[in-house]
Amino acid sequence: MDFTYSPEDEAFRVEVRSWLEANKKFAPPPTNIMADEGEGDWEARVRWHQKLNEGGWVAVNWPKEYGGRGATVMQRMIYREELQRLGLAEPFIGMGISLLGPTLMHLGTEDQKQRHIPAILKGEEVWCQGYSEPGSGSDLASVATRAVDDGDDFVVNGQKVWTSMAQHADMIFALVRTDPEAPKHKGISYLLIDMHSPGVTVRPLVQMTGGKGFNEVFFEDVRVPKKNIVGERNNGWQVAITTLMFERGPRTLSRQLILREGIDAALELARTVERDGIPAARDPVMRQRLAQLCIDAQALRCSNLRILTRLLRGEPPGPEGSASKLFFSETWQRLLECVLEIEGPYATLWEGSAYAIDDGYWQFRFLRSRGDTIAAGTSEIQRNILAERVLGLPKD
Repeated sequence: MDFTYSPEDEAFRVEVRSWLEANKKFAPPPTNIMADEGEGDWEARVRWHQKLNEGGWVAVNWPKEYGGRGATVMQRMIYREELQRLGLAEPFIGMGISLLGPTLMHLGTEDQKQRHIPAILKGEEVWCQGYSEPGSGSDLASVATRAVDDGDDFVVNGQKVWTSMAQHADMIFALVRTDPEAPKHKGISYLLIDMHSPGVTVRPLVQMTGGKGFNEVFFEDVRVPKKNIVGERNNGWQVAITTLMFERGPRTLSRQLILREGIDAALELARTVERDGIPAARDPVMRQRLAQLCIDAQALRCSNLRILTRLLRGEPPGPEGSASKLFFSETWQRLLECVLEIEGPYATLWEGSAYAIDDGYWQFRFLRSRGDTIAAGTSEIQRNILAERVLGLPKD
C-alpha cells in the first residue's frame, strides 16, 4: 500500500484547510445526526450545507459536470480529515448527497438529473429513504408497499418505517411492488415520491434517547407520475443495490476516524475521572481494556486502508465492507460501555444535571449505539455475507 500524497493531493489539502479555517464560524456545533435537534438546529445545518455549497465543498467526490469537484478517493479522505481536525461535521440534511444523487447520475433519466441534482446541492430539496417496512427489514426484497398502474400515474399504498429525517424531507426514494405476481426480487420498482403529496403521513418514532430522527411514513392512495421511476419498471432491486453500494462505501472509509476520535476522548476521560480515589486510567483492568480498544482501532484502520487501496486501483468494493461495518459497530458499542464504566455512578445522570459528565453526551451515544448493529445491515446479515462470499460456506 502506497499512501504518499501526490502534489495534487497536497494542494487539495491546503485549499480545503484554508477555506474551512476562514468559514468555520458559520458551522453549527457538531450533533448526533439522528437526534431530534429541533427546528433551530435543523435550520443551522441547512445554512451550513448551503455555505459549503457556495465554496464547492458539499459533494467533493461528485463529477464536475454535476456540480462536484471530481475529487479522488484520497482527496475525499483528506476532506474528512480536515473537517475532523477542526471539530466540524458534514451537515446531514437527508440522503440526497450520499445516496440519491449518485444513483441518479448512473441510472436516472436526463429529466430526473436536471430536476433533482441541482436542488440537492443547494439544499432546496431534502430526501429520505423508503426501504424498510414493518415486515421487511433485513429481508428487503419482501417489501409490500404497492404501486398500482393508473394511466400516467401509479397509485401508492403502504407503509415505510425507520425513515431517517422524513419529518424534514421534501422527497422520498422508495421501493414499491409493481408486480405482485413476480418473484419477490423481480416485481419491485424504484420510485421517487413527493412527500408533500396528498395521502402522505409522517409519524415520528421516539427513541430511547428521546430523539425523533426516525419516522413511520404512510401512503394512502398517493398519486405518483410514472416518469418518477428510476431505471426499468420491475427492476428496482438492481437500482436499490446501486444505492446501497453508495451507502456502504464512504462509511467504510470514515469509520476509523469516528472510532479514533471516540477512543481519544475516552482516554482523556479516564485520566480525569477518579475511581476509588485514583484516575480510572491507573486501574490495571481498565487500562488493559482501553489498550485493547486502541489495538482494535488500529486494526480497523489497517483493514480500511486495504479497502482504500482497492478503490485507488479502480477495483470495486468487495465483502470487506461488511467486515468493516461489523467490526466497527460492535467495537463502538464496547467503547461506549467502557466509557460509562469509567464514569461509574455518574453514568446514571442525564443531560441537565449539574453533575452529569459532558452533559450526558456519552449516555446519549451509548443508547444510540444500540442501533448501530442493526442499521445498514444487521450484524447477522454481515456475518452471513462474510460466510458466503469469503468463506464459501453454503446458505443452508
